[in-house]
Amino acid sequence: MITVLLADDQAMVRGAMAALLELEGDITVVGQVGRGDEVVAEALRTRPEVVLMDVDMPGLDGLAATPLLLQALPGVKVLVVTTFGRPGFLRRALDCGAHGFIVKDAPAAQLAETVRRVHAGLRVVDPQLAADSLLFGESPLTPREADVLATGADGATIQVIAKRLHLSEGTVRNHLSAAIGKTAAGTRAEAIRIAIDRGWIVGP
Repeated sequence: MITVLLADDQAMVRGAMAALLELEGDITVVGQVGRGDEVVAEALRTRPEVVLMDVDMPGLDGLAATPLLLQALPGVKVLVVTTFGRPGFLRRALDCGAHGFIVKDAPAAQLAETVRRVHAGLRVVDPQLAADSLLFGESPLTPREADVLATGADGATIQVIAKRLHLSEGTVRNHLSAAIGKTAAGTRAEAIRIAIDRGWIVGP
């Protein structure tokens, strides 16, 4: 029996995935969490073999939670299951140690089969996303530039971004200018859109 932990902030999505997986004779769901900062504690309590990890969760996003989980439980397999079918997220997920990456609109049968393959030690990724990931390459943004773009994705002013990140306004302007240049965008809003579309940052 393959034991699974579900980490997703949408209760209905978690319930649907749990119901689908429980229909399989060789898979059982041992726990569910709705926040990224709850994943490690619940995994230590339930000891799953596979964790289905969403990307965008409160407390801590799934890509940040993944290395913490693997440090706490080195033998666990992480399968990223997300709405965000973007090449940048795929690359970041694999860099974080995830063993698989599929989008939530994949057929139900594919979810269970992917869980089995990841449990068996195989790496499973969407082939189109893999091709797009090679096309776009790694994010050109530094971690701080990505932070500044993501923090301003809700339309926040430079003053607000600076306050949120505890930076000077001049430093924020410099990071925004660099990010706009690296994304070949004409404006800050366009740079944010490009970064979100390619999975280099998580949008609001």
